[in-house]
Amino acid sequence: MKGGINEGLRLCELQYGSYCIWHEENREDMKDSMVKKLKDQLFVARAYYPSVAKIPAQNTLTRDLRQNIQELERVLSESTTDADLPPEIQKKSERMEATIAKSKSVTMDCHNVDKKLRQIFDLTEDEANFHMKQSAFLYQLAVQTMPKSQHCLSMRLTVEYFRDDSFDQELPVKYSDPTLQHYVIFSTNVIASTVVINSTVMHARDSMNQVFHVLTNGQNYYAMKHWFLGNTFKDAVVEVLNIDPFIPDYYDKATPSHLNLPTEFRVSFHGINNASAMHSRTQYISIFSHSHYLLPEIFKNLEKVVVLDDDIVVQQDLSTLWSLNMGQKVMGAIQICSVRLGQVRSYLGESSFHKNSCTWMSGLNVIDLARWRKLGISETYWKLVKEQVSKKEGSAALASLLTFQDLIYALDNDWVLSGLGHDYGLSTQSIKKAAVLHYNGNMKPWLELGIPKYKVYWRKFLNPENQFLNECNVNP
Repeated sequence: MKGGINEGLRLCELQYGSYCIWHEENREDMKDSMVKKLKDQLFVARAYYPSVAKIPAQNTLTRDLRQNIQELERVLSESTTDADLPPEIQKKSERMEATIAKSKSVTMDCHNVDKKLRQIFDLTEDEANFHMKQSAFLYQLAVQTMPKSQHCLSMRLTVEYFRDDSFDQELPVKYSDPTLQHYVIFSTNVIASTVVINSTVMHARDSMNQVFHVLTNGQNYYAMKHWFLGNTFKDAVVEVLNIDPFIPDYYDKATPSHLNLPTEFRVSFHGINNASAMHSRTQYISIFSHSHYLLPEIFKNLEKVVVLDDDIVVQQDLSTLWSLNMGQKVMGAIQICSVRLGQVRSYLGESSFHKNSCTWMSGLNVIDLARWRKLGISETYWKLVKEQVSKKEGSAALASLLTFQDLIYALDNDWVLSGLGHDYGLSTQSIKKAAVLHYNGNMKPWLELGIPKYKVYWRKFLNPENQFLNECNVNP
């Protein structure tokens, strides 16, 4: 039985992803033994009723069955746990049990009873599947919807920006100084980007050389601007940029002209030598979006940047990334060799690729912009995007995997621990050891659906005394 439960969870995760893990983790132990007993009685009574009703000599039993069925249907429509049941429910259950016993003693065509039982079972199974799909949909909706508290924060900050523009600490000289350490964050989330910057600065040996560029859209630009002008991060400086003016018009045919955050997709597949669901696994991959390919255009004076996703937490000094010798490679990234291009070929369409090449992750990426420009990486990417869109093959977002094929410098795996947004099984030891924690997956730490035991590593980089956070109830 235990194996069956595990296999059921595996099948569920294969279809619905991290929703199933979250559902199991948050399952409440409901006291509903009597409710379940009543449902079983109702199930059996409905199966016998049509056959009993066809026998003229059983009019009294037919009437009793109908009355008991209607009574239990009314009770169950108002009750989900035993505490909801009326005081006299035990007597109702006993009457139904007695009526069912009489029905079983009547001579009738068992085939008809069996047929009715199967019909009811199929309807019940369909109803269960419907509720599972509905629950999974609501889960996905909660994952993708901005929490009310964060919407409040964004609106408050936007209003305050236009109300008070008396301070302006812009440092344009540092923003374009190629001798400094430049970090780029694509984000529309004020508190998420704050945690990234705060955690990076707090662990830096020298924050004087750090420059952070937060790339956001016009909708969130003023909120971001006010927030980062009003908060300090040791000696580091923060520039907020509205990416909308940088998006060229000729990209519109291939993609909407707006900010695109790193793309996450779920890959589920069976083990190589076993097709059983018990040996299936799910991997959440995050990769560059369309907006990342504007980096050379936005930062024309820079030759090297480190791109940080807004769902990470930094736990160690990152300065050694700036002394990496990547040779002829364009980007340093964590490679995921448990998922190779050949295993996601259905996403890649008919494009040419090496099936044994490892996939790679966004989250922490060291980029050689000079070599990027020399090799025409952005042009290669947009060509692949337009080819896939025109052929209606694969996913345009996955063009990133093909664009950087053979151009990835593999970072040591100790740099990043991924999975904090979907994997409940990460050890405390591995979490403490990692330089960067990546909350890839649906269960982001700023959501109520986030995995509770991982939230503590994220929350400690928010200021609990901040007025705006308290007024919008961002801090739990």
